[in-house]
Amino acid sequence: MTDNREFEIVYDTELPGTPERVWEAVTSGTPAWMFPTDQWPDVKTVREHPTHLVSRMDGPDGWFNQLEHILEPLDGGRARLHYVHSGIFADNWDEQYDGASKHTAFYLHTLGQYLQHFDGKPVLFTDIQSPAASQTPDGFDRLKKAMGVDSAAQGSAVELELDGVGRLSGEVDFSNEHFVGLRTSDAMYRFFGRNAFGAPVGMTVHDFSGSGDSSTTAEAWGGFLEKVYA
Repeated sequence: MTDNREFEIVYDTELPGTPERVWEAVTSGTPAWMFPTDQWPDVKTVREHPTHLVSRMDGPDGWFNQLEHILEPLDGGRARLHYVHSGIFADNWDEQYDGASKHTAFYLHTLGQYLQHFDGKPVLFTDIQSPAASQTPDGFDRLKKAMGVDSAAQGSAVELELDGVGRLSGEVDFSNEHFVGLRTSDAMYRFFGRNAFGAPVGMTVHDFSGSGDSSTTAEAWGGFLEKVYA
C-alpha cells in the first residue's frame, strides 16, 4: 500500500535581482542555478509576468507537483520571493519531505548567488553522481574531507588543488551538514549530501566561463569522486 500524503514547503527570501530578472531565472534560466527544467510537461496555471507564476504537473491517482513563485519588488533592484512547493509524495514521505525541504533552501540560496554574480551569462550545466559507495552515513563527510572543506565556514576563501580537477580558487558560499557551495570567478560548484536521503552523493557544475566542456567536466569530477569512494 502506498502512503500518498500531500506536502507543502513554504520559503520566503530576498533576492539580489528585480522581479523581472528572478522571473527569467526561474523560467528559462534554471540550468544556471538548479537544473534544466525545459523537459518538464508542466502547465503554467498562473502566469502574471513578473509577479506571480504557478507551474503544475498532474499525474494518475491525484498525484501532482506544483511550484508557486510570488515576487514583490523591493528598493535597490531587489525582490522578495514567496515560494511554495506543494504536491504528493507516494513513498517514504518523511525522508522525501526532509530531502525536498532542505534542498529548497540550498537551491534558493544558489539562485541568489547566480543573480548577484552571474546574472544573464550563458551557462554550461553538468550533473555528476558519486558511486553507490557514497550512500553510507559518512558519505558526504568523506567528500568534504577529501576536498579540504570539512572545516571551512560559509564565507571563507578557499584555494583547492584537486586530483584530476585542478585548482579551484574562490569562496565557500554555502555550508551545512548536507550541502556545500563553492563559487569561483567563473563557476558555481554545488555538492549534495543525498546519502542522508537514501541516494548517492551528487554534484552540479554551473560553468559561466564560456570555454567549458561538459564531457571534460564530468570526466574530471567523476574521476575525482571515484577515488574518494574507492
